[in-house]
Amino acid sequence: MQDKLKELEEKYGVDWRNVNLGSLFEFEAIKQAKSQREIPTDNSENGVPYIVQSMFNNMFSRNVNKQYLIEHNEAPVSGNRIVLGVTLPAVSYQPKEFGASQVITAKANWLNQKNGVFIATAISKLMYQFSYGRKPGVQIYKDMEIKMPYQNNEIAFDYINDFVETLEAERLATLEAYLKVTGLNNVALSVKERASLDKLGEADFKKFTINQLFEISTPKKKFNANTISFGGKLPYVARGENNNGIRGYIDEDEKYLNAGNTISFGQDTATMFYQEKPYFTGDKIKIFTAKNSVKFDKKIAWFIISSMRKSFSTFSWGSSSYNVDILNKTEIKLPVKSDGKIDYELMSNLVSAIQKFVIKGVVEWVDKRIELTRGAIKK
Repeated sequence: MQDKLKELEEKYGVDWRNVNLGSLFEFEAIKQAKSQREIPTDNSENGVPYIVQSMFNNMFSRNVNKQYLIEHNEAPVSGNRIVLGVTLPAVSYQPKEFGASQVITAKANWLNQKNGVFIATAISKLMYQFSYGRKPGVQIYKDMEIKMPYQNNEIAFDYINDFVETLEAERLATLEAYLKVTGLNNVALSVKERASLDKLGEADFKKFTINQLFEISTPKKKFNANTISFGGKLPYVARGENNNGIRGYIDEDEKYLNAGNTISFGQDTATMFYQEKPYFTGDKIKIFTAKNSVKFDKKIAWFIISSMRKSFSTFSWGSSSYNVDILNKTEIKLPVKSDGKIDYELMSNLVSAIQKFVIKGVVEWVDKRIELTRGAIKK
């Protein structure tokens, strides 16, 4: 892959330069909605995406009623913009018209989906510098510098388009091969998975505090990302929302590894991920280790994390709500059997079923995209 990208650079003869975002974009601050909860959900053709300060799901919250936004003086904004967090280091490219609350948008007449994703990715790599004590804002974003490819003293937009298409083609080929090798392209539901979906509507849920399920501990040692060298073999987990929280791989004293089969929790960002293997961590990370009474594996972890994210959705970024005492007392809902004990089998089967539904969509999308990009893959 690196050879293809190198050939692409040589083909266009690009050089990389630092560019202020303020010289590229017109910025607009979108005020905070009076009450997001009052905005009616609308998944019909009358709905628009609602974008919020979230480090997940491309900042998408839900589809809301467009007319309601207009009538309440919170009219949707045009799409084809990069959206940035105000108090949260979030960034995304939004292709379509959307409603929003407390975000900053960046627009330009040359922006399109490919270079929008390219630039949003470049910005995301600089978001680590922000914290609750140093929040991003319009002027900070204007002053931010990203590297852009230039050709003949102009931004090489054709190169960016080819760069993104080349990456997409390679990723599609890799994904297609992975789905076949792992058997994930077989998305038929098992009898147990079907039964779990049928049972879900009738299942009883019970509240459990986090300290009933987990021991929360501090990492054995906190490694500063600015003083370590990446390119090693062992995962380094930080507070980012991408790549399962793994910022890179390092080589450090293995006695400071945190145990695998645990959940890493970013204490000021509420980013949480299941970590299957031992890992190092940075600052403000807590380790959630399942108690002996809890049946714990990857699928159970994914279900519990989903429930925890729902409980934490009312907390604010950087909030003291994330201190250990409050975390321990936070309640999450889990399905239970008739005896009141956690129904681990239902949780596991539900996750398997949902995984297959998602993969089914991926398989169908890959099949369509492979045909469109077949020529590029063969180059």
